[in-house]
Amino acid sequence: MAIETFNLSTLPGKIVDIGRRSSVLFELLQQEIVLGVLPPMTVVLELELAQRFGYSQSTVREALLALQQEGLVHRQPHRGTQISPCTEQEAIEMIHIRHDIECRGVTRILEMTEKARGQLRELLLKDIEAMVRAARDQDEYLLSCYDRAFHLRLYSCAQLPNVEPILKRCLVHNHRYKILNCGGDVSRLHASAERHYLLIDAIDSGDRETLVSCLSHHIRTAVNFGPDLTQPEVGQSA
Repeated sequence: MAIETFNLSTLPGKIVDIGRRSSVLFELLQQEIVLGVLPPMTVVLELELAQRFGYSQSTVREALLALQQEGLVHRQPHRGTQISPCTEQEAIEMIHIRHDIECRGVTRILEMTEKARGQLRELLLKDIEAMVRAARDQDEYLLSCYDRAFHLRLYSCAQLPNVEPILKRCLVHNHRYKILNCGGDVSRLHASAERHYLLIDAIDSGDRETLVSCLSHHIRTAVNFGPDLTQPEVGQSA
């Protein structure tokens, strides 16, 4: 399998505790898990992955440990590694957690200096442009990577580094659930990218209530731009 030129380690929330080779394998396996190439509950073995990708078992082990930190795999001694489930119940819980974390943190943007806010705005716009290019190329996974980068960058202004890994985990699982259950409709990829411009407009407004309301709606309707997943009856009716 060819190694992608895109490198998740260059984005906010990067994996910093593993080597370069492990990081590349981590990204390749994360992509396969998010896209469902490795379906939920699949058992994978270190030796088989080492042979498939041409890495040592120690490199594979490091990558799997990093994936375990994100909750994408569950490792069981002497029983291999199992791809984690992807349920609606967990998706709803993570939407709730993500919503609370982001909506509380985003208001710190309005406390930034005009210069710092302008610099952040430029970086966020670059993330959106990258999403638009991925949508044009019909690359749903790459779009999801830049979507996650956008939201992690947005949250970085809160200056709560111990909370960021929690948000990062929620983001990857939200996107995984969305792709596995609502993916395949490439006509919606452009809309998925361009809806982020509304968040830029909300930041530009300088109004706290407008910004929180816009971000709240963006998160609550993130899955296929459909019903508000934070409403209990939605989860019960599916």
